[in-house]
Amino acid sequence: MSEFVHSSVSNRTGFITLDRPKALNSLSLAMVRDLAAALQAWRDDAGVDAVVIRSSSEKAFCAGGDIRFFYDVGRAGVQGGSAQLEDFFTEEYALNHLIHFYPKPYIALMDGVVMGGGMGVAQGGPDCRLRIVTERTKMAMPEVNIGLFPDVGGSYFLSRAPGQLGNYLGLTGLTIVAADALYSGLADYFVPGADMAALAALIEATPGAQLRQAVAAFVAPFQASAGGSVLQAERATIDRHFGAGSVAAIMASLAADEGAFAQKALKAMATRSPLMMAVTHELLRRGAALDVAGCLRMERTLVRHNFEDGEVLEGVRALVIDKDNAPRWKPAALAEVTAEMVERFFAPVWPDYAHPLRHLA
Repeated sequence: MSEFVHSSVSNRTGFITLDRPKALNSLSLAMVRDLAAALQAWRDDAGVDAVVIRSSSEKAFCAGGDIRFFYDVGRAGVQGGSAQLEDFFTEEYALNHLIHFYPKPYIALMDGVVMGGGMGVAQGGPDCRLRIVTERTKMAMPEVNIGLFPDVGGSYFLSRAPGQLGNYLGLTGLTIVAADALYSGLADYFVPGADMAALAALIEATPGAQLRQAVAAFVAPFQASAGGSVLQAERATIDRHFGAGSVAAIMASLAADEGAFAQKALKAMATRSPLMMAVTHELLRRGAALDVAGCLRMERTLVRHNFEDGEVLEGVRALVIDKDNAPRWKPAALAEVTAEMVERFFAPVWPDYAHPLRHLA
């Protein structure tokens, strides 16, 4: 394992600890490879009955991919790409697929910041996952804020959120808390931060084969204490506005609503990449009809187009490099985004037999 990913086996449970606190556990290519190596080794290991993934810090589970790395290698590469960049997204999406279909209980302690790539390594599939949040959890798919789109399987899990919640989360990129994550189906259980140490002790002391049941029993008393969900309270508003047929129609609907919730969403969308909001809207529409592998293959195609286009490089420049928070989006206005501009992001990059994720089933 690298210096930022630690793995061990104890009491028939495999433990993965993300330990890059200064970068909020942002994923590097080496970290993606370490995660995949551990999970592949334990998948068929009769001595491992369950897996727990956690952070060394309560500030963040994982804030996403290392966007400074994206910027550096993207700018250095030919036509916005490089071998390292290609490898990162191919291997990260393959890791997301591995986690989704993992055959053993997969417990993610989603304490602190959980965004982007952090969602990809936490979500898992319904047959294996157990996702725990706390009052410190700050969850988002904020990719449109940097000129990207909700990837790492976002086209799958956001498109399957209740009603129009997926469109709301994907198009605004706004952060939600534990109660919202539970209501959206993006988390399973709530545990107060003060009780996380006791949960950790229980996990360490429980044999892997009994872990899922033991954790479920431990968290049961806390489920009424997660607080109220803003998304639940505003569900009718979200469905009404974000069910409109296009990003322009959504923003027009929001603009006609003087309520604080609608105006906050509209204000956020006004700062996002117009092109990538339109691409995201189409991505989620298509993702609803695809399986996990199909969604990840679609996202892999889009990410190649995105770096060639350069929108993400401009977004990262404004947010992280120059920190002027004034991205020069192309096009600058939503009215200038055409259907042809959106469609070209979905154009095949490789023939099916050569797609880098062709082996996903």
